[in-house]
Amino acid sequence: MYKFYLAAGTILSGLGVILGAFGAHRLKEIAPDSVPTFQTGVQYQMYHAFALILVGILFEKIPVRAMHWAGISFLIGILLFSGSLYALTALKSTGKVGLGGIGIITPIGGLFFIMGWVALLLAVLKK
Repeated sequence: MYKFYLAAGTILSGLGVILGAFGAHRLKEIAPDSVPTFQTGVQYQMYHAFALILVGILFEKIPVRAMHWAGISFLIGILLFSGSLYALTALKSTGKVGLGGIGIITPIGGLFFIMGWVALLLAVLKK
């Protein structure tokens, strides 16, 4: 299982670099007012992709259920938090109004990030 978290963390880190470059260069031309929202998504994706790598490293040494939940929570958090910010940016850049309630997903993703850190703490304290 630890290899899954290592692979997911490295893939999401690489994707974060690609998205960050897109935001810094191309997005500035398309929708400059959306850049801070997009950058927040990239920033939190990178933090938690590194957290997934940490979970992968620790999972090999501390293979407890809480460590697994930490990894799953970080993955879900990235998808919901960063993914919703990317979606909001895309919708805003195309001029869509109302955004269809996507904004409510962002704090749910944030809760998953928090749950991941709590689960990681519990896993480390268990061992």
